[in-house]
Amino acid sequence: MIKLIDTFSYTNRLRSVSPMWKSGFAAVLMVLSYLSHPVTQMMIVGWLFVWITLYARIPVKAYSLLIGASCLFYAASLPAIVIEFTSAGPVSPDGMILFTFARWTSYVTEAGIYEAGSLLARIIACLSCLAFVMLTTPMSELFQVMKKWRVPSLVLELMMIMYRFLFVLSDTAQQMYTAQRARGGQTGFYRRLNDTAILIVRLFGKSMHRYQGLSQGLVTRGFADSIQMAPVQATPLPFRYIWESRIGVILLLLIELWLRWGEML
Repeated sequence: MIKLIDTFSYTNRLRSVSPMWKSGFAAVLMVLSYLSHPVTQMMIVGWLFVWITLYARIPVKAYSLLIGASCLFYAASLPAIVIEFTSAGPVSPDGMILFTFARWTSYVTEAGIYEAGSLLARIIACLSCLAFVMLTTPMSELFQVMKKWRVPSLVLELMMIMYRFLFVLSDTAQQMYTAQRARGGQTGFYRRLNDTAILIVRLFGKSMHRYQGLSQGLVTRGFADSIQMAPVQATPLPFRYIWESRIGVILLLLIELWLRWGEML
């Protein structure tokens, strides 16, 4: 997945747009997604879907896979949000009993379902904002944005090294897995478990060996306690995108105010 995201970030149609503008645009929508009504959040999801799939030309399948895989963490926490237990007293009138064991009764309520739905809308809206930045902006340019935001240089260098180490770890794991398959491994349930355990044990050692080679390469190329980043060369943003983003944010704010006003009446 990380290689797929990195590939799309360099090949999308919004690649040349200013990373500072894209980060600011996503940050504004992120704040609005966190604080707004579920209806507004779903409108943000639809709007960003247009930006990502139509303007940036990211495949719908890849975008859906990224959002869906992230929502698995929400699905894991869903039972704790929806299901309630009681050992004494009757179940609330809007509750639907799931099962009863000894003195304990498990049930779900309309309030719990509504809370789960509202939380899902907020999660998808915030994930869409993050996906917009991840799929349209290379990581190197995001480091430049963080540098302009006065992020300490030590933190940036650690992030760059860790980001590089993810690719080293992925490549090493893929090479070891291919080598096992070429030698007749990864066949059968028990043998697959044994081969996977061996791969995990040896993966860290091989990755550290490659990482040491990367560190030595930095030293031989004149590394002087600071990694210099290449300057970002962004093309001017088309006026169509500027006006669409401004009008869209204003409309979302007006819709949110209208919804809040309706709830107060």
